[in-house]
Amino acid sequence: MTSSQILKLVEQEGINFIDLKVVDLWGRWRHVTLAKTNFSEKTFVEGVGFDASNLGYAEVFSSDMVIIPDPETAIIEEYDGEKVLSMICDVYEVENMTPCSHDPRTILKKTLESIKDIADEVYLGPEYEFHIFEDVRYDVKPNRIMVEIDSGEGFWKSGETGEYFIGRKKGYHRIPPFDRLMEVRNAIVKKLLEYGVPVKYHHHEVGTCQVEIELTLVDALKAADYTMLVKHVARMVAKQYGYLVTFMPKPLYDEAGNGMHVHQFLKKNGKNIFNGDKLYNLSQEALWYIGGVLKNAPALMAFTNPSTNSYRRLVPGFEAPTNAVFALANRTSAIRIPAYVKDPEKRRIEFRTIDATCNPYLGFAAMILAGVDGIRKHTDPTAEGFGPFEGDVYEKELKPLPKSLEESCVALKNNHQFLTTFPKELIEHWVKTKLIEERQVNSVPHPKEYDLYFDV
Repeated sequence: MTSSQILKLVEQEGINFIDLKVVDLWGRWRHVTLAKTNFSEKTFVEGVGFDASNLGYAEVFSSDMVIIPDPETAIIEEYDGEKVLSMICDVYEVENMTPCSHDPRTILKKTLESIKDIADEVYLGPEYEFHIFEDVRYDVKPNRIMVEIDSGEGFWKSGETGEYFIGRKKGYHRIPPFDRLMEVRNAIVKKLLEYGVPVKYHHHEVGTCQVEIELTLVDALKAADYTMLVKHVARMVAKQYGYLVTFMPKPLYDEAGNGMHVHQFLKKNGKNIFNGDKLYNLSQEALWYIGGVLKNAPALMAFTNPSTNSYRRLVPGFEAPTNAVFALANRTSAIRIPAYVKDPEKRRIEFRTIDATCNPYLGFAAMILAGVDGIRKHTDPTAEGFGPFEGDVYEKELKPLPKSLEESCVALKNNHQFLTTFPKELIEHWVKTKLIEERQVNSVPHPKEYDLYFDV
């Protein structure tokens, strides 16, 4: 859709408000809403000014920037019966109206341009795991540290209401009446389909109150845009049903966590370059790509798993990877080669470490650059000791992944050369901020510590 078509659509649909959405550095959408009277062709050229320091892009003393909407991202939302045209924006410098080098969406675009010698197109297929709750309360005070979560589907209520319940870690693909969340998932997916998001399917996941929505493979920029939209729509629709949604990797103790596994392959001259006659019917390029992702994984995870909560998910016993290894159809490996894929044009790998607390533009860009770094350096994953490993790789530490956000940030400080489209200042700012988050979390006494040490 072009800018002129957008202006015609506004008139045809009787739209009075235009909502401009932009991702901040940490992966949250921010927005400003224009009145129709202040929206014109100039908006797509001159943009709308904003304070970039509030979004993490710039220091306060040089924070004036503009956002310019991408007409191809236009959708029509509805708020209390009012139609609102919504578009995703890119960030531009005021002085010369060039794309801001710290804008996550711009970084992903530059990444895709920078690998044209290797691939014309990058296809990603994200899987979104999240929890749907009815009540969430948390508080951190000097004399009170608590989290309380509740849901009618929670197995912890089985002694109270006499309803059908899914037992602990027994929710995978369960059907109603045990699966109580099918109706709200249908509503979320229906809205996503209206917006043009290519949903493959949805289902109940392993954990209580845990669900998944999976997309078909799309180009990398759309995959990142759709990731932001999926999170937005899931929250908006769930709110209408009286639910709360979280994409936190580990919201419940001793239950399955939420990953955002990403299926992926590269195309050159219209052909899938991951298809070949090597191991698991992969090409040499695909194996090198695997080697690059796994060799750079400790540093990569500072962007793909950028929360302290990310590392509470990456523990043995919950089908989450703890080792930088690859294997066929093995859900305990960091990279899995799906055994069910028979179509050569869809031959692919699946990166299972990443989660949805990441900024998808930065997370996807870093992942792609790590893999392409492997292609350029001919990184052999087997020679590097990354596998293939079959069976339960929790049994021993083969190539252990970082166990904390601090570990991944330290790895990023020592290895960021592969992130060729990431400004050095952004990486330094990211590491500094994330280490502060780590210290903040670690400074709060944990309730389990009372159980372990109160009477010592």
